[in-house]
Amino acid sequence: MMLTGMHVAIIGGDARQLEVIRKLVELDAKLSLVGFDQLAHHFTGAVKLPIDEVDFPDLDAIILPVHGTTLDGKVNSVFAQEPIPFTEEIVKRTAQRCTIYSGISNSYLDELVRKTERKHVQLFARDDVAIYNSIPTAEGTVMMVIQHTDFTIHGSRVAVLGLGRVGMTVARTFAALGAKVKVGARRSEHLARITEMGLVPFHLNDLEKEVRDIDVCINTIPHLIVTASVIAKMPAHTLIIDLASKPGGTDFRYAEKRGVKAILAPGLPGIVAPKTAGQIIANVLAQLLYEDWQKREENKR
Repeated sequence: MMLTGMHVAIIGGDARQLEVIRKLVELDAKLSLVGFDQLAHHFTGAVKLPIDEVDFPDLDAIILPVHGTTLDGKVNSVFAQEPIPFTEEIVKRTAQRCTIYSGISNSYLDELVRKTERKHVQLFARDDVAIYNSIPTAEGTVMMVIQHTDFTIHGSRVAVLGLGRVGMTVARTFAALGAKVKVGARRSEHLARITEMGLVPFHLNDLEKEVRDIDVCINTIPHLIVTASVIAKMPAHTLIIDLASKPGGTDFRYAEKRGVKAILAPGLPGIVAPKTAGQIIANVLAQLLYEDWQKREENKR
């Protein structure tokens, strides 16, 4: 699987993007790196450029950071002093074949790809990426629980809210460490799966009753579910870790008022294991780029 002849621009990002660069260099893609001027490392086959010097008509793909853009159309990079502008004018300079990749999207990016009619792939919407990412997420959650409690995970009472791709891995991880894990869900098939996993299921309608005796509450649901009335029923020592994307699913204002420690912790893979998180993104990106490249080569024949 080689990408010889494919031209990709990587715009901004953090340490995870370095794994993407390494992988694509290995596959012989031609890379234009924007927002990497403070990166000391040199990659053979990759050229650092300011955004106005990129050969946009020649691009086959643009890779944005996990978070895509800001709401005012900038791309952040830990390897540059200033954010990089990512405008409609820039995207319109690319050929129609150019695909834009990011982890997630927002209203600005959605509108941009709509206006420019470019294909946009959100990697974190894919099941494979989310499942792979749930592993460093679960490890990071263990780290946070250890840091912010004065008791062992073994023997502690843990409630995990949601049995999605992250919730399942988190519940299994804490159970493997000896915690007494119960999992809240709504769908009957999720409640059945929780039972099959050897854990205790409960319906989220009963959340207020179920939190009365817990030590740790781990939320994975991106809606306000850990409300003031739920927090009011928790023991004062309960630690809440919210893994949902911002703004999370917890009433943080009330938690602070009541003295319950509540931590919003999205994006743990990039914090606790940037190398692994980067390799996850790089491997999936390489596969997607290759499939795209193959289709184009076949169409030329």
